[in-house]
Amino acid sequence: MDPFKAHSPAPELTALYVPADRPDRHDKALATIADVVIVDLEDAVAPSRKDAARREVVDLLRRRSSGPGTARLCVRVNPVGSPWGRADLEALAEVLADVTVHSVRLPKVESAQDVDSVRACFERDVPVSVLVETAVGVERLGQIAAAHGVASVALGEADLRSDLRLTGDGGLDWVRSRLVVAARAAGLPPPMMSVHPRLNDDEGLLRSCAAGRAAGFLGRTAVHPRQLPLIVEGFAPEPAQVEKAESLLAALARGQQVAAGVVVLPDGQMADAAMAAAAEHVVAVHQRVQVLRQMYSAAPA
Repeated sequence: MDPFKAHSPAPELTALYVPADRPDRHDKALATIADVVIVDLEDAVAPSRKDAARREVVDLLRRRSSGPGTARLCVRVNPVGSPWGRADLEALAEVLADVTVHSVRLPKVESAQDVDSVRACFERDVPVSVLVETAVGVERLGQIAAAHGVASVALGEADLRSDLRLTGDGGLDWVRSRLVVAARAAGLPPPMMSVHPRLNDDEGLLRSCAAGRAAGFLGRTAVHPRQLPLIVEGFAPEPAQVEKAESLLAALARGQQVAAGVVVLPDGQMADAAMAAAAEHVVAVHQRVQVLRQMYSAAPA
């Protein structure tokens, strides 16, 4: 069994991007409530700064490995076919021989072979977070999600819109559903949504997160810390959902099994393992939201 297909003990709701060439922001990002901090060597770094940014990432990983740790750190490398991708992987391969990270985020993935080629660069297993950003990648989502070593899948929606020549957001609805299904079929956690492009659009961010939650997504990447509490609230289950899930689980504990995997609840309704798993997911997300609310409520303004 692929160990990277095992879900995190606590659902991850937020991931914060930080430019790799801005070391002054790295520790600040790690001090936020973000479940994952993505140190970005790709889009956030100008070509003239790529080499310096790579050195900053190596320094960060080595420094944090002997301090608070690196388990929340993810590194987004440049695409393997770019002028910088191979150098990124070579630098990471050396430091990750004895440093553990959350994952390596690989953009522009179009096949399971792309994942295999990256994993072959490392001496030990490193979780790969996949970004699909082209029509070819979308067509192969099932194979990519199921590839050994893949820990999560997501869309790079800005580049995907360009590749598909889309002029509106509705053109991505089917692709997003395809992603959710591919992740579920591969045994991966629900995918995170892509970044919300308008930084000061709080109401739009909340509406978009609610729509993503209804469509099967869980959590979202962000480009600024102020977005993190809004994302948490956008993915918080409604109180009625939580109450229903908790009641179902309590009733299942008291129910009478009548067939393999089927239980008759005290009120006469029938429930199965899929319903129980869905209820457990709602409760787990609710519990994580409660923890994060305490964290950002206690944080200094």
